[in-house]
Amino acid sequence: MSKKKKLILGIVFDLIGMTSYVFPPIDIVWAPLSAYIMVKMYKGNVGKIGGIISFIEEAIPGLDFFPSFTLTWLYVYYIKHKRSE
Repeated sequence: MSKKKKLILGIVFDLIGMTSYVFPPIDIVWAPLSAYIMVKMYKGNVGKIGGIISFIEEAIPGLDFFPSFTLTWLYVYYIKHKRSE
């Protein structure tokens, strides 16, 4: 999957997570689903840690403002990339 496609999907997934402000029961389904998607989008430890963070962020009411998918994308393509240079 391309870098751009991951960013677009990440933004969409973050917006889905934020819909729980309007319809809170969505978190029951979205919390584990977002964790699963995160693990599939980002391999290795980044995906595992991102999945845990995404699950917690979606499962705890009030934390849905945290854009976990977008921040993971930034970490993978900018922060981690700069460290390896």
